[in-house]
Amino acid sequence: MAKWGMVIDITKCNACYSCFLVCKDEYWDNDYPPYSAAQPRHGQFWISIEKKEGGTYPHIRVSYMPIPCMQCDAAPCIKAAKNGAVYKRPDGIVIINPEKAVGQRQIVDACPYGAIFWNEEKQLPQKCNFCVQRLEDGEIPRCVQACPSKAMIFGDLDDPESEVSKLVGSGKAAVFHPEYNTKPRVYYIGLERVTKNFLAASVVFEDVDECAEKVKATLVNKQSGEEKTALTDAYGVFEFTGLSAGRYSLKLEYAGYAEKTMDVDLKADNYLGAVNLNRG
Repeated sequence: MAKWGMVIDITKCNACYSCFLVCKDEYWDNDYPPYSAAQPRHGQFWISIEKKEGGTYPHIRVSYMPIPCMQCDAAPCIKAAKNGAVYKRPDGIVIINPEKAVGQRQIVDACPYGAIFWNEEKQLPQKCNFCVQRLEDGEIPRCVQACPSKAMIFGDLDDPESEVSKLVGSGKAAVFHPEYNTKPRVYYIGLERVTKNFLAASVVFEDVDECAEKVKATLVNKQSGEEKTALTDAYGVFEFTGLSAGRYSLKLEYAGYAEKTMDVDLKADNYLGAVNLNRG
């Protein structure tokens, strides 16, 4: 039996909301017993799109992160449910039984990812279930089918030849909030765009007022001692990504120009603006 999983590539998501729209189309006013009751027209996002915007003009980065149910192997919602109202199928999909779960609002509160919603009219917790009714007909989830940028990859994690299995095995994909210890079956590529920070600047040769190409930038984390280097591009821009908040030392070097050092207290994505280098 397949063990279903998903990889979402944040670097490809452009917030077109196709996934959200087809999810609504699939579940609004449609019951799929014994797996789900109809989703209400408003107030539920079985796949939500989180946005992170950072930096300052002209160096700004905007990233989008789709968040469905993580189909956790150690799902807190299963532990919170009474009478087996939430269970994991052998294929790895977590199901909220639409009959047994009535009145069990604690199931909503149990999800650390905020991926379970409360249907006030039906008094029922509800969430994404990987379109299990479609899987049983040999189809893929609607969100995966509709994604125009192919940011969502779905398949059998136990099949070493499947794309999802290869991506997870490559080390390029990671789970969101591993500290929750829920063992999600949804993985992300480019997660650092949302969970980490970047530091960038535009370097200028002050004497000629031109973009400073191939300047060596060295960034040192003052707490860990970790060091990263980069070269400025043709526009004089360098960027360091995947940085944790903290204090850093930045050094800029180019032959014939005076070395420049700066201390940076990084709390969020930061574009330092134009940094001038003077003749040595």
